[in-house]
Amino acid sequence: MTDLTVIVPSRGRPDSARRLIAAFEDTTCADTDLLICVDEDDPTLPAYLALEHEGAHVGLTVGPRQRLVGWTNEVAIDPAIDSYAYGSIGDDHLPQTPGWDSLILAALCALGTGVAYGDDGHQGVNLPTAAFLTADIPAKLGYMAPPELVHLYCDNFWLALGQRIGITYLPDVMIEHLHPHAGKSAMDATYAEANAPIAWMADADAFATYMATRFEDDMAKLA
Repeated sequence: MTDLTVIVPSRGRPDSARRLIAAFEDTTCADTDLLICVDEDDPTLPAYLALEHEGAHVGLTVGPRQRLVGWTNEVAIDPAIDSYAYGSIGDDHLPQTPGWDSLILAALCALGTGVAYGDDGHQGVNLPTAAFLTADIPAKLGYMAPPELVHLYCDNFWLALGQRIGITYLPDVMIEHLHPHAGKSAMDATYAEANAPIAWMADADAFATYMATRFEDDMAKLA
């Protein structure tokens, strides 16, 4: 069993993925795998394929196009991946704290079942943009984030989930989010698609509906 599997859906950003791999190799110390998920129709796929062997614990999975939630859920419930915990981060996150993965795992072990996250340099304690969950959560729910979501509001779900079953914020663990809204990167086609007003509204409505209709049932499964 792997200690931690970190899921990274990525599209059109092989250079960002390479930057993440380098940071991952420099800062992890547990038995932690980084799995980059890429759409088979990505125009930059050849550049991604070249990254697969850049780290001893780096993997690449390629398949029909999915968005962030679709890829995250596929990996988190894959019976072939045996992991104590799963993380969901973007290709625009950058782990900086040495041993951050061991600190996250220690927090999850202390919870037993729950959510842990660090400081992303933008949202901080307010939102787990890089979230880590014990594996029993997706195993019992059948997903790591509600499948009716596409890209946004999954971090809101993880916060609400953790507040009910157990959550730990680690302010000394820096996993920086280099997002345009934080003024740390430029807008590109992938950001534009995910953050378009119609996408915001669709995921906001889906999240509100989930919270009103299915959240309590999911919490009962995890009780």
